[in-house]
Amino acid sequence: MRVLAAMSGGVDSAVAAARMAEAGHDVVGVHLALSRNPQSYRSGARGCCTIEDSRDARRAADVIGIPFYIWDLAERFHADVVEDFVAEYAAGRTPNPCLRCNEKVKFSAVLERALALDFDAVATGHYAQIVETPSGRELHRAVDPAKDQSYVLGVLTQAQLKHAFFPLGDTPKTEIRAEAERRGLAVAAKPDSHDICFIADGNTAGFLGKQLGEAPGDIVDAQGNKLGEHMGTHGFTVGQRKGLKIGTPAADGKPRFVLDISPVERTVTVGSRAELAVERLTASNPRWCGAAPTETIQAKAQLRAHGEEIAVTARLEEGKVFVEFDEPADAVAPGQAVVLYDGTRVIGSATIDTVERATQKV
Repeated sequence: MRVLAAMSGGVDSAVAAARMAEAGHDVVGVHLALSRNPQSYRSGARGCCTIEDSRDARRAADVIGIPFYIWDLAERFHADVVEDFVAEYAAGRTPNPCLRCNEKVKFSAVLERALALDFDAVATGHYAQIVETPSGRELHRAVDPAKDQSYVLGVLTQAQLKHAFFPLGDTPKTEIRAEAERRGLAVAAKPDSHDICFIADGNTAGFLGKQLGEAPGDIVDAQGNKLGEHMGTHGFTVGQRKGLKIGTPAADGKPRFVLDISPVERTVTVGSRAELAVERLTASNPRWCGAAPTETIQAKAQLRAHGEEIAVTARLEEGKVFVEFDEPADAVAPGQAVVLYDGTRVIGSATIDTVERATQKV
């Protein structure tokens, strides 16, 4: 089988490529140049897609003994991931750029080009598992819960899963680093990337401020009383507690959290932790890893990339996904994804549009 191995320059993708080659596949490594300004070097574990990363990927391919190329997808990445990220924050939502990158770039643009070049599949270093069944391929959680990335892969359709390999899903991360060392890969001890790859310094608010400028407004409570001021709603996300700069302390002395963001009115509404509790949500743009559910289902849901599972009841109706929680959930942010699971199997994913809080009933 001809396999295109996406090589980021990190340890995970290098071992994934090595495993595919060792399994007897005809493997070609490709590094995705996603940055418009790749001249900068990463700072510790922050950032990616730099010159350093492309060179690390090339060296790994040389050790593995596979051909290596660099594909420039900077414009596609900027349009589908970076601009989407900025637009979502401008609309008062909290997007997940890794999920969007998998949907629009790695398993759309890259996979489409790979198939056009007569490759059979794309392999990546994501921590997830694919299980073959009589009805098709299933996407499952990785065995290492601390590294599981099935949440950001929940956007993959059955057609895409048919052409995907995740060779690391059955192995803990500690063993991957040890394997890289045994294979003589120089990236064995390279730090993992984290945070948002295109914001190398980790200052999301600063990045958004440069893109969107200042738009001063008020921080208010649920009754509309002014508690403070801000320089732009894009500096906030639902559930946020730090950095609110509220001069008036709460009557009960407890911390306040962001409940709602309204860019049009330029207001950020804050309240107590109890007021964060959400009982149900509505989500759009559903993407199913297999067949779409035809009736109401009992499932587990994950609401953030590193969040815990919660029990839910979900149904698909007129292109929308309606989810009701068995127990109220905190800090559910529009723009994020709700990913549904049946055990370790990923059912599908949808983008959160609206939420209903428990306090809205009072």
